[in-house]
Amino acid sequence: MTTTTATRDAARVTDAVKVYGSGDTAVRALDGVSVGFPAGRFTAIMGPSGSGKSTLMHCAAGLDTLTSGTARIGGTELGSLDDRRLTLLRRDRIGFVFQAFNLVPTLTVAENITLPMDLAGIKGSRDWIDALVDVVGLRDRLHHRPAELSGGQQQRVAVARAFAGQPEVVFADEPTGNLDSRSGEEVLNLLGRAVRQMDRTVVMVTHDPVAAAHADEVVFLADGRLVDRMESPTADRVLDRMKAFDAKGAPS
Repeated sequence: MTTTTATRDAARVTDAVKVYGSGDTAVRALDGVSVGFPAGRFTAIMGPSGSGKSTLMHCAAGLDTLTSGTARIGGTELGSLDDRRLTLLRRDRIGFVFQAFNLVPTLTVAENITLPMDLAGIKGSRDWIDALVDVVGLRDRLHHRPAELSGGQQQRVAVARAFAGQPEVVFADEPTGNLDSRSGEEVLNLLGRAVRQMDRTVVMVTHDPVAAAHADEVVFLADGRLVDRMESPTADRVLDRMKAFDAKGAPS
């Protein structure tokens, strides 16, 4: 009877609570958050500094564990998995893009893209990889090493690597944080194309209203709680919503 939610959401947390520390020093980073990230959609997570947005992403992706509540990838509850099965799930069903590109400097672009699958002994789909290389615009850079690429090109390699294994969902944590505005725009357009042209699912944490405007929907956190959702966001609307947090004295 749980398949309806599983097919609708690529990832979901329910009644998610995350507490760091104990006693007087305890910090409640997530305070009863329930939110789903629909399959085939691009969702941005926003909120003031300290609102819990990165904690939410890390718990939803199985990089951190909840204090209470549940986190699911598709129909699989992460809390029921031991370390080995959780590692396999992250490898086989989830992709990651971080602010730091995390490329291996001695490998070529082509080798960096397929590295996770090579390490796992998995032979990926050549047709999928070829299509992905074209989507990210790296066909003429496949034999270059990271040091020969711009920051924007390196992040495009990281994006291609995240999607190479055809994961159910890709989590991106401030993916444009180290890029200039033009390169950042290229990477955001690329994430959008992966969702719309290749039927992928992306969940992105960002503090930038311009970046959030590339998403299909923005979810807003404040003080560890889900406080709003916005469909078809624009940079101006997102900025206005963020200003409202400051006006109410939310942490900055």
